[in-house]
Amino acid sequence: MGDIYFPHINISIESLDRVAFSIFGINIYWYGIFIAVGAILGVMLALNEAKRTGQSQDMYSDFAFAAIISGIAGARLYYLIFHGDSLMDFFKIREGGLAIYGGILGGLAAAIVFVRLKKLSFLKFADTVIMGLLTGQIFGRWGNFFNREAFGRYTDNLFAMALKADTVNGLAVKGQTALYQGNVEYPIVTYSGMDYIQVHPTFLYESLWNLALLIIIFMCRKHKKFQGQLAVMYCFGYGLGRFWIESLRSDQLKIGNIPVSMLVSAVIMTGAVAVGIVLYLREKQNYGTIEQKNEKSS
Repeated sequence: MGDIYFPHINISIESLDRVAFSIFGINIYWYGIFIAVGAILGVMLALNEAKRTGQSQDMYSDFAFAAIISGIAGARLYYLIFHGDSLMDFFKIREGGLAIYGGILGGLAAAIVFVRLKKLSFLKFADTVIMGLLTGQIFGRWGNFFNREAFGRYTDNLFAMALKADTVNGLAVKGQTALYQGNVEYPIVTYSGMDYIQVHPTFLYESLWNLALLIIIFMCRKHKKFQGQLAVMYCFGYGLGRFWIESLRSDQLKIGNIPVSMLVSAVIMTGAVAVGIVLYLREKQNYGTIEQKNEKSS
């Protein structure tokens, strides 16, 4: 058996290195490559959506650069704050430590500033970029696969993923059990005489969930009832999926005993429902007002 084994679907990956290649002695990691690919494809999708809706592509190109920088900064700060690390480690990104909710908040901050400066409709703007954001998230999660991180607790379900114990950073094996990051215990399972821990492949769950959400939003975008509808769908759909997936994770960021991402997910879902209702009722009221004016003029 290899470094990674899916026992119930009989897929084995003999060797999986975090490093894709090196340039002048500098390692280029798969994690960074997947983030870069996701960002590029996400920008392309947002530009296409801008063209479809008659908006300036150049304006969204300008925003993309600011959003990527702000998103990475937000993801790093979020991780450091809730992981209890020093903010002085901000630039040690190559050592790992990005949190997706921080990235979303960073991108949101950039969007708020951008639309104010350009005097744009925030809701229309959000609907245009949201599929690009999802695309970045879909690809970004595969970087976690190469890093052997962001996985879940023990499972023996159909998609159970066995990780070779001596390839997982932060895993200490003691007899027939292993302790991950000093607080999560896994039973050791043996395949072909080698020790593994068997986990939920939560990176895969989230990537596929986001892909399904992207397809749904893509199908609905031409039939939306009000500006901001796609953004509301994203917030509720992603929040719902992340709440479930986070409950399976073994490396949760916590405040006390409360998983931060589950709390944030619940708040986002609640907010999405409330905002969606308000926007729908406002659009319905505006439509009714227009109908009344048309009846009077006729």
